[in-house]
Amino acid sequence: MINEKIIEFIKEHHLLSLASTYENKPYSASCFYAFSTKETKFIIASDESTKHIKHLQENPNFSATIALETNEIGKIRGLQLTGIIKIANTKEKALYIKTFPYALALNPTLWTLHVEFLKFTDNRLGFGKKLIYKKEGAKLAPVN
Repeated sequence: MINEKIIEFIKEHHLLSLASTYENKPYSASCFYAFSTKETKFIIASDESTKHIKHLQENPNFSATIALETNEIGKIRGLQLTGIIKIANTKEKALYIKTFPYALALNPTLWTLHVEFLKFTDNRLGFGKKLIYKKEGAKLAPVN
C-alpha cells in the first residue's frame, strides 16, 4: 500500500519530469499528470511524434521525478519513480480529462505510467527520510 504522505505530495503537484532512453541515448520531458491513487498510475498527454514517446515506444521503461522547489534544506521533498508506460485506456483517459477539462479540445494522445517503484524523500520527517513503495512482483524496481 502506498503511504498517504506520498499521495498527499503527488496531489499537491501537477507536473513531472519524465525520462526515457533508447539506444543508450537519454531524453527527458516535462508532463502534466493526473494521478490514480487506487491504482498508483500517472496519466500524461504527449504526441506520438515526440522524442520521449518514440523512445518509450521502443523501450517502455521510464523514470520520472516530481520535486518541490525550495532552498530550505528542512523543507526538501521529492519523488523518484520507475515503471512501464502504455497507451491509456478509457478509464484512464476519463481521469485525465476530468483533471484537465481543457485538454478535451486538444484531443491529446494519453499514456499511462504504470508505477513499479516510488521513493519519496521528505526532509520534514527528518533529514534524508525516505518512504518507499514497491509494486508486488515489480522487476524494474531499484533496491533503494
